[in-house]
Amino acid sequence: MISTKLSGRTPRILLFLYEILALSLLFVYQKDNLDRYILATGIGLVLLVYISNYMLIKISKGDNYIFLIATMLMSIGIIMIYRIDPEAGIRQLMWLSIGILFFYLSYFAVKYIKGLDKLIYLYIVGAYFLFLITFILGTRTYGAINWIRIGGFSLQPAEITKLILIFIVACYYSQYEKFKEIKYSPYILMGIVYSFIGLLFMQRDLGMAVIFYGIFLVLQFIYEENRKLVLINIGLIVVGGIIAYYAFAHVRVRVHTWIDPWRYIDDKGYQITQSLFAIAEGGFFGKGLGLGYPHFIPLAYNDFIFAAICEELGIFTGIGIIMLFLLLVYRGFKIGIGQTNNFYKILALGISALFGIQSFIILGGVLKVIPLTGITLPFVAYGGTSILSSFIALGILQVASEDAEWRMDHE
Repeated sequence: MISTKLSGRTPRILLFLYEILALSLLFVYQKDNLDRYILATGIGLVLLVYISNYMLIKISKGDNYIFLIATMLMSIGIIMIYRIDPEAGIRQLMWLSIGILFFYLSYFAVKYIKGLDKLIYLYIVGAYFLFLITFILGTRTYGAINWIRIGGFSLQPAEITKLILIFIVACYYSQYEKFKEIKYSPYILMGIVYSFIGLLFMQRDLGMAVIFYGIFLVLQFIYEENRKLVLINIGLIVVGGIIAYYAFAHVRVRVHTWIDPWRYIDDKGYQITQSLFAIAEGGFFGKGLGLGYPHFIPLAYNDFIFAAICEELGIFTGIGIIMLFLLLVYRGFKIGIGQTNNFYKILALGISALFGIQSFIILGGVLKVIPLTGITLPFVAYGGTSILSSFIALGILQVASEDAEWRMDHE
């Protein structure tokens, strides 16, 4: 009993030590210019992480490690964001606080609201409504119309729509026998999903379109009895990729800079080449927190925060981040496999696929494994709506973990 309790506390103790050491380095780095930001960020981060983890242990009997993994990722992210831009670090702390609040709200909503698997038509209408208001109120940012600005806040409705997509697919396949009685229902579902992807193409939000497609392909591959539809789905994305290449100039730019960024190092290849320089400069152990030059990388605390982390904290820390995402996805899929309720099973698998696909797309782009797309690294990168949607998804996954046939908290 004692050893189990100690082993459960060990990750939290190590996270606490990491936060104290990192914040101490920031104090040293800013010893000549200490201000209220670093004190507020440090106290706020420690309180946020430990109060939220303590509350979850008390109220949930599910897999509490998935939330711990998320808080590990957000701790690394917010410290690096603060190091790059102290004011952005304070704003990120605010968004993380709101995100954790939404985690608990989504947890209680999904746990206690009955009949969520019967609302497929409401989800579809809600998704189209979010697309509509994006077209009406949205502003163009980096070539895409995907942000709505209200006062001093910016919202990205597609971050919520991707969660609605998972609910739509979960409703359909959890009641597969019922929907099979409707003629051409699998094609209707594909038509709805591809209409979402088409609307994202119209918004020129191609990174989010890839996420939508990836989630649907994973769930369709697992549950669709008509295997021909899976092949059609794969074929359509090949056609869509070719159309996107010739239809959108910024897609061609990203493909060209992926193939040979050094040729365009002074212009459109500057961002990715600076990212590669930063990762190489950091080496295995990094230059030290506060000793690198992350400001040389455009959007260093957003799209390219992974490169900034590798420069100052080392490739080993980058590998640690990748491992944390692998653990999160692994435990998510394991929750789905252990679920007895089909609706929650599909939700868990879809959310796990979401975290895996989104992290792979942005990490692959930063490392020049695949063409770069403008999406955020969940829990790590700076962003409001992305943080909220990630914690909402995590809250849903937490509910699914409570009803699994086996327990995960003593593994």
